[in-house]
Amino acid sequence: MPDPNALLDWYDRHRRTLPWRALPGAAMDPYRVWISEIMLQQTTVAAVIPYFHRFLERFPTVEALAQAESESVMQAWAGLGYYARARNLHACARAVMAQGGFPRSLEGLQALPGIGPYTASAIGAIAFGLPTVPVDGNVERVTSRIFAIDAPLPGSKPEIAIAAARLGAGKAAQARPSDFAQALFDLGATICTPTNPACALCPWRGECDARKQGIEAELPRKTPKAARSLRHGVHFCLIDSTGNVLLRRRPPQGLYGGMSELPGTPWRGEPWMPSEANAHAPMQANWRDVGEIRHGLTHFELQLQVQMAEVVRINAEGVLCARADLGGAALPSVMRKCLKLALS
Repeated sequence: MPDPNALLDWYDRHRRTLPWRALPGAAMDPYRVWISEIMLQQTTVAAVIPYFHRFLERFPTVEALAQAESESVMQAWAGLGYYARARNLHACARAVMAQGGFPRSLEGLQALPGIGPYTASAIGAIAFGLPTVPVDGNVERVTSRIFAIDAPLPGSKPEIAIAAARLGAGKAAQARPSDFAQALFDLGATICTPTNPACALCPWRGECDARKQGIEAELPRKTPKAARSLRHGVHFCLIDSTGNVLLRRRPPQGLYGGMSELPGTPWRGEPWMPSEANAHAPMQANWRDVGEIRHGLTHFELQLQVQMAEVVRINAEGVLCARADLGGAALPSVMRKCLKLALS
């Protein structure tokens, strides 16, 4: 069994400096830990850092976030994707304020909107020192290699979780659960990487069963993903003589719920014929085809045709946004691609 002390000694020397981490010896801020963990779901550390700084400048406390308007929260989140996270983040902030602060138990944390078992474990261990091992992708990789777990993900998740708990069961890990959890994250992010792991630098290299068998680069195995389906749509960029662009709000629930978008068709498996698509145009105008964009999502890919028209006055349902203000609008990345194509 790997020695937790060896990992913690390595962490004390090589820990990453991240904006949501407290300095050594300082108390962790549960608000910053929570925001970072929600942002890091399905997103890399490098991509999250600038968003984290901007988000904390706008909402420096859980109270500020709870009091914010939903539109303001969605604007601050725009570009990070998986927008249900932002809606749940806002609801969670209000729930935390209603109960007077973050609960300090895994059960209490998991009862909050948008906080599942992993996020509760991460906040509990890192912010409150609860003796639990949060299992993210980095920890899955480290654990599967240490114990040579060769059953493919996602089926092997329960076995990996049990093995990860064994890693954190030692006295040293139990005494420093916050540091131990973050040490596992850092080990997976910087040493035990998906490809070309730097085993010579690993504090647990002597105890790694996968390395002993020469299969460390092959683990964790993964079940092949099904090919993503392709969906088609047409969106309309309408701009008036003063530079206003017509936007509309998507329904509050579902994909990109509550975000802004260009008016357009639903997204479906078959391409849209021009006569069909034109029925979804916001108003009659001299529409012209300006091209198409592709945008990959988790389960499908979008191929969107973009139409554009310029009119003296917009007479259609929706919200007018000055062209200069589009950068601050709550637009998902796919809509920014459409706008860039249309307005360039």
